[in-house]
Amino acid sequence: MEAYKQEFIEFMVESQVLKFGSFTLKSGRQSPFFMNAGAYVTGDQLHRLGLYYARAIHDNFGDDFDVVFGPAYKGIPLSVVTAMAYHELYGKEVKYCANRKEAKDHGEGGNLLGHVLEDGDRVIMVEDVTTSGKSIDETHPIITAAADIDIKGLIVSLNRQEVGKGGVKCACDEVSDKYGFPTAAIVTMSEVTEYLYNREVQGKVLIDDAMKSSIDAYYEQYGAKA
Repeated sequence: MEAYKQEFIEFMVESQVLKFGSFTLKSGRQSPFFMNAGAYVTGDQLHRLGLYYARAIHDNFGDDFDVVFGPAYKGIPLSVVTAMAYHELYGKEVKYCANRKEAKDHGEGGNLLGHVLEDGDRVIMVEDVTTSGKSIDETHPIITAAADIDIKGLIVSLNRQEVGKGGVKCACDEVSDKYGFPTAAIVTMSEVTEYLYNREVQGKVLIDDAMKSSIDAYYEQYGAKA
């Protein structure tokens, strides 16, 4: 596993973004882990988060894009910090774009923030985590109607690797199948489990034998088929 992925896993834990225990998800599933990207709140955390996204984009998609798009609301800061970090790491100037939940009817108007999409723009979409693909279903028609763009891919911070709406594949794969662009993640939950199993982070072992058994049982029930 690449060093930046290991660092990112520890970063999620240290930022209290990734927690282990017993959590009821929006889907109603009882999960032994929970991720809340809203816990990234400081300038340093957001800066580091952007750097991890930029590295993962570069690893998975290269430089073949012009715009980073983030679906409202959590995707808005992600698109900004990622565009900044990409320039910092790779010297490439990319633009950010995000959508408004409600179209603005004054000033410049419209339902997009940042860069005004143009024909030929090559776009990378960024999200925190995709569990159902709902935000992509909402925003895909908005940005494809705005201009004749080329969506190069979607990147999330954590691929939970559990079945999406279709009950067979994970949500990221469902998005890829539906819209025809590749998806990737900074890390997958299997990488998180492998790295944290019996490893101390901040003086605690978060995935001991008991937690590992809980995670394994969860994926027996909800894990996506490869």
